[in-house]
Amino acid sequence: MIASAQAFERAAELRRELEAHNHAYYVLDAPTIPDAEYDRLFRELEALEREFPELATPDSPTQRVGGAPMPELAPVRHAVPMLSIRTETDTTNGGVVAFDTRVRNALGLGAADGPVEYLGELKFDGLAINLRYEHGMLVRAATRGDGETGEDVTHNVRTIRQIPLRLSGSPPALLEVRGEIYMRRDDFQRLNARQEQAGEKLFINPRNTAAGAVRQLDPRIAAKRPLSFYAYGLGEIGDWALPPTQAELLDAFAAFGLPVCEHRVVAAGVDGLCEFHDRIAALRDSLPYDIDGVVYKVNRFDLQRELGFVTREPRWAVAHKYPAQEEITELLDIEVQVGRTGALTPVARLKPVFVGGVTVTNATLHNEEEILRKGVLIGDQVIVRRAGDVIPEVVGPVVERRTGSERAFVMPTRCPVCASHVEKAEDEVVARCTGGLFCPAQRKQALLHFAGRRAMDIEGLGDKLVDQLVEAGIVKTPADLYKLGVLALANLPRMAEKSAANLLAAIEKSRHTTLARFIFALGVRNVGEATAKDLARHFGSLDALMDATPEQLLEVRDVGPVVAQSIAGFIAEAHNREVIEQLRAAGVTWEEGAPAAPVAGSASGKVFVLTGTLPTMSRDEAKALIEAHGGKVSGSVSKKTDYVVAGSEAGSKLVKAEELGVAVLDEDGLQRLLEQG
Repeated sequence: MIASAQAFERAAELRRELEAHNHAYYVLDAPTIPDAEYDRLFRELEALEREFPELATPDSPTQRVGGAPMPELAPVRHAVPMLSIRTETDTTNGGVVAFDTRVRNALGLGAADGPVEYLGELKFDGLAINLRYEHGMLVRAATRGDGETGEDVTHNVRTIRQIPLRLSGSPPALLEVRGEIYMRRDDFQRLNARQEQAGEKLFINPRNTAAGAVRQLDPRIAAKRPLSFYAYGLGEIGDWALPPTQAELLDAFAAFGLPVCEHRVVAAGVDGLCEFHDRIAALRDSLPYDIDGVVYKVNRFDLQRELGFVTREPRWAVAHKYPAQEEITELLDIEVQVGRTGALTPVARLKPVFVGGVTVTNATLHNEEEILRKGVLIGDQVIVRRAGDVIPEVVGPVVERRTGSERAFVMPTRCPVCASHVEKAEDEVVARCTGGLFCPAQRKQALLHFAGRRAMDIEGLGDKLVDQLVEAGIVKTPADLYKLGVLALANLPRMAEKSAANLLAAIEKSRHTTLARFIFALGVRNVGEATAKDLARHFGSLDALMDATPEQLLEVRDVGPVVAQSIAGFIAEAHNREVIEQLRAAGVTWEEGAPAAPVAGSASGKVFVLTGTLPTMSRDEAKALIEAHGGKVSGSVSKKTDYVVAGSEAGSKLVKAEELGVAVLDEDGLQRLLEQG
């Protein structure tokens, strides 16, 4: 059959596209598409060339492995070509059966011959390397390059501490070891943390970072990158009694001092490989490094030689990939979700794509700054990543596929749920809705905080009951709590009449409180109990606080620009003022007038931490007593802590206090200290 003009055009287009991706991946270390997308294009070209052999030109990507070496690095001709292995397209255990069937057929084995022995290994996501040792000394390291010629990167590889400069034991006079240079996930995260702290560009993923480090011209740069290495194969060897199996070769490598991955197994036939495939799949997300599959090799070298090669691949080995963790899809839109605390989070709405074993339609974009950093536009073709149970994320755009119709995302200035104003503090990357008392998205959180023991103290109003009240539409704002009746409550699931009466009694009891408790109950961001007391003491009335300017707020003790901005944003929101008026109308009252100022004395300005059980005082009573004498109570021990007040069964806070040399008091000691004032 002669190829049609359409087939010729498609083959030429695929060759051009694959060569461009090869150049980006191997030469520039900046891949533009995920491996899964590349594999699909490659398989399409392979299928065309099989159907129409005249399409298989000498320069086709199917006729060679990878791309050309970088011109800045000296070329190294591989004595034994560094060929890649075939990728099994069936990611299920059917891929194991297909490989075993091909091996058995090629060896002429029947059912009576028993299972073939294989070695199962991991397929690392790093950079293939060839290490040449002469008389036990490392003399050269070279990248794969195009399979025939690689790049001399000895100067960089010498900086990798896992790679021995001299082999142990009795290695052969000439030994070329092949393996993978990679970067652990924790090392990658630490590296990016240092980059961010220095205000420098963040790296995209461990694989690209490792490849870029190995191919630096300056070894001082490579030395700063935390690289690792595993050995798994052979290149050229001198006069050496080669072990009979692949597994024994790896054992020999380990004896020479070379790092060899512990996750390997000698497996009998299909059942053994399937067990290995499934076990590594379960371990995959907990491994400290990235893998994208496993590798199966016929274990015996004599059988490997008998099986030989086909075109560019050995018949005796195969890569069996897991479902792709990265795919390309269209970013249809960016919507904004409002969380329980009012945080606005951009969410990518995606054209459905199968990635990481599931169909993904949404992915997190975290915040506006993250979108700008990644350079993502609505309408982009984007790379989506999903690993295990991790929430899918947009890695970045495929800029080469832009058409000009894409548009930038703009964070809304009003909450998409309640239309309240949105604000973002200067020191934060997260934008937030200011309608805390009114916003339906924050309703449950606002009610739970309002009813808390240190706020309005409504006993019996817990998570499950708040869920029921909100989901039934009975309570929409805190003011609605004071309109509840026995009948409405008793009709709720698992709410008896007596329980309803007890809750109503607790609500009734909370109608009168202190100004400080009421301010704290409002749930203003960054306003804790101590700040609420300072605000009550400074302004003396809620009306005075509600009328305060940002400048007046800054006059309050310990209120800085961030806290002042939070308070100003809250009281400026009309929805919040409306709910406060509804609370007043429902009969909620508080003691006006400034509470007594703290007693000046030995506790003034001191920081206390409470731990354990005191003999006569509860934790709240001790806290109130300390604050009445001008002290502050913190929840954790640090160098800024002045005193730790310890009761019986004191735990780690007491230990840390002793380590830091912080003064420790018992209840009597606290009383004596306060009396000194």
